[in-house]
Amino acid sequence: MIRYTIKLSKQEVEELEAIVNKGTHKSQTYRAAYILLNTDEGNYSRKVTNERICEVLRIGMRTIDRVKKRFVEEGFEATLERRPTQRVYERKVDGDVEAKLVALCCSAPPEGYARWSLRLLAGKMVELEYIDKISHVTGRERFKKNELKPWKVKGGVIPRAHGGEFVAHMENVLDVYKRPYTPANPVVCMDESPKQLIEMRDSIPVKPGREARIDYEYIRHGVVNIFMANEPLKGKRMVEVTTTKTKVDWAHFIKKISDEMFPQADRITLVMDNFKTHTPGALYEAFEPEGAKRIWDRFDFVFTPKHGSWLNMAEIELHVLNRQCLNRHISTMEEIKKEAALWQEHRNNKNSTINWQFTNKDARIKLIAVPLKSKIVL
Repeated sequence: MIRYTIKLSKQEVEELEAIVNKGTHKSQTYRAAYILLNTDEGNYSRKVTNERICEVLRIGMRTIDRVKKRFVEEGFEATLERRPTQRVYERKVDGDVEAKLVALCCSAPPEGYARWSLRLLAGKMVELEYIDKISHVTGRERFKKNELKPWKVKGGVIPRAHGGEFVAHMENVLDVYKRPYTPANPVVCMDESPKQLIEMRDSIPVKPGREARIDYEYIRHGVVNIFMANEPLKGKRMVEVTTTKTKVDWAHFIKKISDEMFPQADRITLVMDNFKTHTPGALYEAFEPEGAKRIWDRFDFVFTPKHGSWLNMAEIELHVLNRQCLNRHISTMEEIKKEAALWQEHRNNKNSTINWQFTNKDARIKLIAVPLKSKIVL
């Protein structure tokens, strides 16, 4: 038997109260927010009994336990979102059928109709013998994937996952990765990731005369942020653990890359995602103008495209760190710092590099699709 203890920070309480008091949210989010607020045992507690929560929300005890477990094990943000289904469905629509469906959606609707509906599209696909049978629900999932909404009347450009802006940034990043290793101008990748602080301890002792079993209690002590910078061609990386991931935290990490990781380099090319804290202005918020300008002049910032963070090789290093070192319950920031430092030293001594094989040629092959009109009215 496992007992999960909820202790919310002041910021988490404020965010949850904002959800239940204003805005439009999914019922799953509302329910999780109410459960967390009413089971909180921290400094900002307004804890009520589980029976009272079940009575008000009309839910069962197991629902409360599932929300508490997910909060402790997966974190604050994950608790407020619906868990993706683990069920594996047979694939009914391949790439060719999907391309025909998207192209049909972008064409003029039949006479007598102002616009395409999901059921009208499904019927037309069968009529044209593109597929034997298709549900309008299946069509809706394809439109969601391609960011199309044929049931809405709106003029403008259809946003596509591989639009011009995406391709331009992607090819720029891939060109940077083709550069040969140069100590005077190293190519460095940077990324960040949260890590839950979870304490696991024995909860309730087994009573005499009962069957022996192990009881645990999981207690969440907040979350820390892990910055990762790695030089893929040299096999060199640096890990920094912070309590937050603000602009100031990012600016201090950039300073460490400049002054500690590559003090002798003439210019540093830094590849990172286009997050709101990753701006030159953050340097001026953290340091005096002279110091901020000195650091800024040492870098060439290269941003991955929106929804293209997988192009950042620092994500690979973070995955290795989490898999090899942090794939367990750790309750304190000091212990995470110690373990990450030992992992960093061991991996740097091995000169573990990254063999990046995704090129512009591969990307262009993957982006081949049925041509779409650049501007239409849906």
